[in-house]
Amino acid sequence: MVSLLRNQKVRNALLQVLYVGSLAAMVLACVMIARRNLAAQGITSGFDFLFKSTGWDVNFSLLPATANDPYWWYFLIGIINTLFLGSTGLLMATVVGTIVGLARTSSNELARLLGRTYVDIFRNIPLILQVFFWYAVITHLPTPRAAHQGLGMLLTSRGLYVPVPNVGNLAMVATAVALIAAVVLPVWLGRTARLSRPVGERLGIQVAGAAAALVCAAIILAVGRLPDLPLVDFPALQGLNLRGGLRIPPEFSALAIAIAIYGGSYIAEIVRGGFKSVGKGQMEAAQSLGLSPWRIFTLVRLPLALRAMLPILANQYVWLMKATTMGIAVGFTDFFMIVALTINHSGQTLEAIGILMAGFLAINLSLAAVFNRINRAIALKGNQLRG
Repeated sequence: MVSLLRNQKVRNALLQVLYVGSLAAMVLACVMIARRNLAAQGITSGFDFLFKSTGWDVNFSLLPATANDPYWWYFLIGIINTLFLGSTGLLMATVVGTIVGLARTSSNELARLLGRTYVDIFRNIPLILQVFFWYAVITHLPTPRAAHQGLGMLLTSRGLYVPVPNVGNLAMVATAVALIAAVVLPVWLGRTARLSRPVGERLGIQVAGAAAALVCAAIILAVGRLPDLPLVDFPALQGLNLRGGLRIPPEFSALAIAIAIYGGSYIAEIVRGGFKSVGKGQMEAAQSLGLSPWRIFTLVRLPLALRAMLPILANQYVWLMKATTMGIAVGFTDFFMIVALTINHSGQTLEAIGILMAGFLAINLSLAAVFNRINRAIALKGNQLRG
């Protein structure tokens, strides 16, 4: 026994076992104490409440919802609402940040000044204040009878009403997948090594791929059209309210705009830093080969900058996804608000918080895993540090 303890590897293993065992015992003791205290107060623990009826409604849901639905269905609604808000905010923040970041690296002095002013202002105003500001702006828009109209859309204090196709739910999902493919497929065709054609000569294939995806979307809409109804349902004023179309509530709009503007200010600095990291010698080498400014940007500057931006951009995306919890401040029924309402109505505090933690952990780890996979795919082979 003494000889085993003299072995460094054995001692290290025993110390690790002791450490893990102490943590497990501490967690077990906390669980036992919590169960005893809950039982003393007459509060039952467990996850049986997930199958009970909620008895309350939600003001926004991408899935059908009634007050008789169980708690597990409302948790699913909350997760989907959070993912929808997060993906919309991240997309808008990326567009805003890219534009401002390019302005910050522009040779035009006015563009640099405007980009810097934008970053200095919106990056230093707390996100929750921006949410309140945009919510106040949207809720003070005109009433439905005096709504702003344009492109078939109506903008009022009750939200933005947009036209929506009269198709079934399954057809709508398939159409969304086809539209996403119309964006992703050209990018994949332009980078994949499975095609023998050189990368710079694939424009025709990329356009054909995007066109094929759009044709598939049109066919799906035509096949999935609801009978005896027009293909597109346009919103219109009926009485004192608006009917038809899809209503985007003010809560969602305020959150999406605030996340886009606030997150865009941080992404702009990431984009600026990424482009600044591209060496001047690489740009001069591209110019010496006779490449046009656009080809230098797309083939040299952008790919190298993207490799530098991606790790920091992934952290920023994870942070912005967690920022969707600001929805509770304006009454948007995201995952966090569903959990808060569940605690108030069921009293299952520990279980609900555990579900909230597990949900956000799964969302953010999945997002980080996707970016890590992309980072490994575009990394320059043979130019990485070895551990």
